[in-house]
Order: sequence, then structure tokens, then C-alpha cells
Amino acid sequence: MPRVCFTLQVDPDRLDEYRARHSRVWPEMLTALAESGWHDYSLFLREDGLLVGYLVTDDFAAAQAAMQESDVNARWQAEMAPYFVDLDNGAPDRAMRPLDEVFNLEAQLVAQRDGRNTLTSSRP
Repeated sequence: MPRVCFTLQVDPDRLDEYRARHSRVWPEMLTALAESGWHDYSLFLREDGLLVGYLVTDDFAAAQAAMQESDVNARWQAEMAPYFVDLDNGAPDRAMRPLDEVFNLEAQLVAQRDGRNTLTSSRP
């Protein structure tokens, strides 16, 4: 199942509020995320406001589209928008910047075990 990692920027002056809001996410929002295919979803927040999100989903575009159709998501995004900086379109979920995965330990171990590892050792 594909993994997705993305970044956003939280206003550094509102980090404590942002953390507090996420300590008690609305039950209907949690249900909507799960039913839309967002699995193993976590958010990580750095002291300068860099927010990194991680999730596993069969189809990220479909999972996003399902949330876009959710009334609870529209309400949640509207309430969360003031916590972010640099939102060009006004909604945090549409401003996510997905990252390219450049390394995965498990994938490389499987490739090595199966004889598909084409990289050479860095040892002399």
C-alpha cells in the first residue's frame, strides 16, 4: 500500500493552539478520514511550525477526493486554516505538498533478498 508524506507550515505563534486542537479531533472527522481511506495517518510538528504528515492509502487522489465531498472536512478545514501560513487557496488540505520518497528500508531489503538490488556497495 503506498505511503504519502506531505508538508505544511503552521504559524509558529500558534503551535500550542494547533497541538491542542489535534489532541481532540472531532469524532466525525476521525470517522470521515478512516472511511475515506486514510490509514496510519500521523502529523509531526517541528518547533518552527513545519508540519509533516504521513499516511498510507490505496489511492491518495481518491482519498483526498472523498474528503473533499465530506461536510465535516469542509468545516474542519475552515477552522484549521487560520493556523497555517502561505495558504494560496485557503484550505490546508489543498495546500499539502507531497514529498517524493527517495528511500525505504523495507523495499530495499526485499529487493536485496530477491536479488534485485543493483546498487553497489560503498565499501572499498
